[in-house]
Amino acid sequence: MGKQKEKKNTGNSQRKNAAMFESEDDNSSVSSSSTVRSDRVSVLGNEEMQIDKDSLLDQALDALFEKRGSTREKALRSIREAFNNNLQHEFVEKKFATLLHQCLNSFKRGSAQEISLACRVIGLLALTVGQGDNAHEILEDSVPPLTQALKSGSESSKISLLECLAVITFVGGNDPEQTERSMQIMWQVVHPKLGSNVVAVKPSAAVITAMVSSWSFLLTTIEGWKLNPKDWQESISYLSSLLDKDDRSVRIAAGEALALIFEIGSLEKFSIEAKGSSDGSTQDGSRPREFVQIQGLKAKIINQVRNLSAEAGGKGSAKKDLNSQRNLFRDILDFFENGYCPESSMKIGGEPLQTSTWYQLIQLNFLKHFLGGGFVKHMQENEFLHDVFGFTPKKKYLVDNEHRLSSGEKRMYRSPNSVVNKARTQLLNKQRMLSEGKNIGHYAVNMGDEEA
Repeated sequence: MGKQKEKKNTGNSQRKNAAMFESEDDNSSVSSSSTVRSDRVSVLGNEEMQIDKDSLLDQALDALFEKRGSTREKALRSIREAFNNNLQHEFVEKKFATLLHQCLNSFKRGSAQEISLACRVIGLLALTVGQGDNAHEILEDSVPPLTQALKSGSESSKISLLECLAVITFVGGNDPEQTERSMQIMWQVVHPKLGSNVVAVKPSAAVITAMVSSWSFLLTTIEGWKLNPKDWQESISYLSSLLDKDDRSVRIAAGEALALIFEIGSLEKFSIEAKGSSDGSTQDGSRPREFVQIQGLKAKIINQVRNLSAEAGGKGSAKKDLNSQRNLFRDILDFFENGYCPESSMKIGGEPLQTSTWYQLIQLNFLKHFLGGGFVKHMQENEFLHDVFGFTPKKKYLVDNEHRLSSGEKRMYRSPNSVVNKARTQLLNKQRMLSEGKNIGHYAVNMGDEEA
């Protein structure tokens, strides 16, 4: 009897909370309801403001149980904004699993827009929890529905699905095998394994760009020698073919990926491996066929990069985009020929965030793109990202922010056994320290330096 009463009350609460999001479908009620909330927040103290924010998040989470798609979409937008603008540690501690599985349910029953919103929320959830058991759970629970959605989803939703898979693997992948699994899933989007009843669908330029960028983002976390050499060579050949495509974003994404591959020295490593694993032809001093092929492909790529660094503007070519491409490929050419990586620096709360390697550049641009307007906030407060980039915010900010943290958040930051502190050690082991730190590329083409 007690359980029935509790279930009834929960149902009433969910219906009441969902009604708030449904009412926003009516334009006439939007301004009045938002004004009421604004007035309410303006007269509350800090503690009460936090309670109000938590209440709105609870209401949004309840609305994800509703049948009406537009209601779920509005709720996901609300959650996305909340996670973008603040690190919701206390909410995540209590509602982590419920939020994850409601977002995953959107993959099965939602529109392309709802799927895209759910992908963004799942990625933000992973970035909020940082490395640890929860991030690993997000990855393992999400991979099956993500894989299925990538096979059946629309072109627009595939882009969000690829980026979501990249972020949750970047945070939650515990070993190279898990990361390579996600990279293979991404690869299948443009190179599907065809069965007797499967028809190949040519991916759009936008999907190819998203796949290559997401794949490269994950490649930054793996030592090149741990990947299958045969798969690696096929990847290089495919990326080389993309440099000849008409779409500029595809060419830029492929160029970045190839720069990363050259940076981690995989061409040379595979050449050495090929010598030692041949059928014995190397014993007389001759070079195996694999070595010759790789060197030939390397020369071809350098020539392609040289041409793109000096490409003349074509019909309808935007000058800004053309200059961005030229600048990028000049940097890639300089790296291929002289070993110099492009350097970059941006200010976060007055502190410089610098990069000087291709892998850091790719990580930074991908996360800037994914977080959008929430990037600066996360860089200031998210210790997982501090560890990724070796970035330390100003002490003044940390002291001021300490007073704004809830008791739960303070525990998470201070405890030596916290997920955040464990993440620091794990991530430092995971990150490959090739040189020092850098920043240009596909996602940075239209972005300038940001100041908090």
